[in-house]
Parts: sequence; structure tokens; C-alpha cells
Amino acid sequence: MDPRIRQHAEILVDHSTGVEPDDNVLVKAKPAAEDLVVALAEEIGDIGANIAVSMGSQRATRAYLRASDPEDLDTPEHTLAEMAETDVKIVIKGLENTLEMSDVPSETMTAHQEANRPIMAEQMGKRWVGTQFPASGEAQKAEMSTEEYEEFVYDAVNKDWDAQREFQAQMVEILDPADEVRIVSGDTTDITMSVEGMKTINDYGEKNLPGGEVFTAPVADSVAGEVLFDKPLVRYGQEIEGAYLRFEGGEVVEHSAEKNEETLTEMLNTDEGARRLGELGIGMNRDIDQFTDNMLFDEKMGDTVHLAIGKAYDECLPEGESGNESAIHTDMIVDMAEDSFIEVDGEVVQRDGTFRFEDGFEA
Repeated sequence: MDPRIRQHAEILVDHSTGVEPDDNVLVKAKPAAEDLVVALAEEIGDIGANIAVSMGSQRATRAYLRASDPEDLDTPEHTLAEMAETDVKIVIKGLENTLEMSDVPSETMTAHQEANRPIMAEQMGKRWVGTQFPASGEAQKAEMSTEEYEEFVYDAVNKDWDAQREFQAQMVEILDPADEVRIVSGDTTDITMSVEGMKTINDYGEKNLPGGEVFTAPVADSVAGEVLFDKPLVRYGQEIEGAYLRFEGGEVVEHSAEKNEETLTEMLNTDEGARRLGELGIGMNRDIDQFTDNMLFDEKMGDTVHLAIGKAYDECLPEGESGNESAIHTDMIVDMAEDSFIEVDGEVVQRDGTFRFEDGFEA
């Protein structure tokens, strides 16, 4: 077996989730990722934990959803029960066809996501991680050969995460005590938000592998201004390009998209919380140096910012407070490489993708 796969498995088990003897570990993957599942099984067995493997079929999921009436979709209680008995969940992306779900109606996908909300809520209380196996579908979408994409994935995943944590801690020190953040990119993005009292999280490969971002939750009603997301995103199997949002009082009051605007509208209409921001994230993984149309990697690029409409993560909130609630949490990316800056409490902390604690920064 490729030693890079074994290293990937070791990081998932030891660093990301800290699997312990007698843990109940649920591994959910697609057939393309079988080699990584096998390596994980060996690691988990060696520790003395218990494993359950679900090798899901995207074609089967598509067939089920296309045959279903959205009004009939409800929480699958057996899946919820499985999650309740799980200590650790490892989810592995790895698709042969990244557009398999593209002809499932968006209202069906929305209903499916709403039905699975209790399962996701249960998962949030567990140790869990999502990661990527370098499968052919994602390689093709990234416009890379399979070998080139493998190199890209393993460079981003198999790295010194302690060193990455220390690098990102410099941004946490800036953002955690801050009151206001302003993000400007060209003539199309100028947005401000309060982060007063919110906690800034250092993501160094725990919940997501690769990690490589710091993130927090905006004060829900503080977001004002406009933002053009100049990188596309895939939602409900549809690629949305040129998404534009304008906020007043924390809420989206105007929106548009160059491609699949109706999908963006459907997403914003999911529930009341879907029109508010739940996350501000700043990418900091310098080994992710190109856009691959895969949010797990793209949002970690060192010269990007991502904003997520929908649910706020509880770990970002002050003790005892609830944040923005929604059935969705959808990240969208702003390229900050040129004619851009991040301002924290009136001070520029990143310009044209370079942080103030990096060589080459110009105030």
C-alpha cells in the first residue's frame, strides 16, 4: 500500500480524532476510498477499538432521492440510533462522478438536509473528522491528472500539524479579542461584521483534514455591506458561480448569481437562519496553493476568506449563548490575492493574501 495512505490514516486516528481502546468508530466512505478505509481498519484494530464501515453508493442515494416526495422525507431513526452509539466518526470523500447528484431537485435536497439535521446535531457532540481521498472524480474536477492530484492532496494532508497550529495561532491572537472585522476585495466586496465576544478557533486538522484555517462566528445582526464570491461552489449538485449577497442588519436583503441563481435562492430560503452568516473563516494552509473546486481544500487557501451562511458553530459562541440556527452551513469563498485587505479593529492584518506576521507584508 502507498505509504502516504498509511500516514493519512495515522493522522486521522491519532491526531484528528484520538481513537482510544473500546471506542465505537464509524467510518463512512465511498468505494473509491477503499484503500484508506483498509488502512484505517488496521490502525483502529491495532488500538483495540471497534469499527463499523459504511461504503455508501452515491448512485443509490441519487436514485432514492429522485424517487422520493420531499414531503415524505423524515429523520431516519436507525441512522440516528447508530450515531448515538458512535464515539468517533470519520467521513471520507472520494467520488468518481462529482455531479452524480446534479439532477436531484433542489427542494428534495433541502428536505433531505432538514431531515438529517438531528443526526448532524448528534454528530457535533462526538469526535469526528471529514477528509478527502484523491479519487478520479475530484482530480478531473480540479483539472489535474490522477497522479498530480494525489501529490496535491497528500502535500496538504500529510504535514506537521503542530507547526501549522503555531503558525495559525498568530492570527488567533489578533482575531480572538477583536470587536470588528472588515473585508475588502476590489470594487465588489466591502463587508463589516462584529465578532465581539466570539471565540476564534484554530483548525489544525481536527474536524477537517486538511485543516488550515482560523474561524469565528459573526454577531448575527451586525453584518453589513456587500460581497461577491468570486470562486464557484457546488450545492445540491449544482455549481453556483458569481454569487453576490448584500446584507443589512445581518440579513441578506439582495442576492444574485451568474449561474444557477435559482439554487442560491433555494438555499437562502431554507429557513430564517439561512439568510444570516454563521461563520467567518480565514484560510492559512500554504500547501494548498491552487483552486480545485473542492471546498474542503479551497477554503483553507492562504489567500482566501470564506463566509458561511447558516448555522454558527457552538464552539465559537460565548458560554451559554446560542448563535445563528439553520439546517444549512454553506461556505462561500472570496479571493484575497489581489487588491484586497482584511482589517481588524481598524488595522490591516492581511493585504493581498499576505499576513502581517509573514515576510513581504506591506501595511
